[in-house]
Amino acid sequence: MPAWAESASLKLAYYKLAYYFSPMTKSLGREFAFALNDVARLLRTLADQRVRSLDMTRAQWAVLMRLERYEGLKQAELAEMLDIAPITLTRLVDRLCDNGLVERRNDPSDRRAKRLHLLPAARPMVERLKKLGDAMMDEVLAGVDRETVETILRHLNTTKDNLRAATQQTRLAAE
Repeated sequence: MPAWAESASLKLAYYKLAYYFSPMTKSLGREFAFALNDVARLLRTLADQRVRSLDMTRAQWAVLMRLERYEGLKQAELAEMLDIAPITLTRLVDRLCDNGLVERRNDPSDRRAKRLHLLPAARPMVERLKKLGDAMMDEVLAGVDRETVETILRHLNTTKDNLRAATQQTRLAAE
């Protein structure tokens, strides 16, 4: 290590430079996975920070946006869609019901099930959340042209399909 890299912050920068510009062969798949994980983590962190300005959580934001798109979902369907435990969703929906944004209605074809609906008071919040999300993503995607974003999105959807197929195969193999 060169003498200029003796301080802790410069040492970290040196190691990062050495890693990224190393002649070692890197696994492209592994690099993709690390980058995707980093981007997802940073995006969640930014969303958490920004949605606090509306006195909401990112999880509540996700629930409201899914219900806006798929009004009348059963709680179990929404939990699966959001990839969260049903009990976690129950607590989120309880808070949204207490805040007058969501209501549970009986399912006419299944006495045990409840369907989730946005209340009129949720509509202005949903619009604020959409604006917040659009502004945040404009900032995140600054410098990336629309065509590139469309290409990345297409490839990410293919990757998502591959992951779903792989997890289903793994699940079936374990049964």
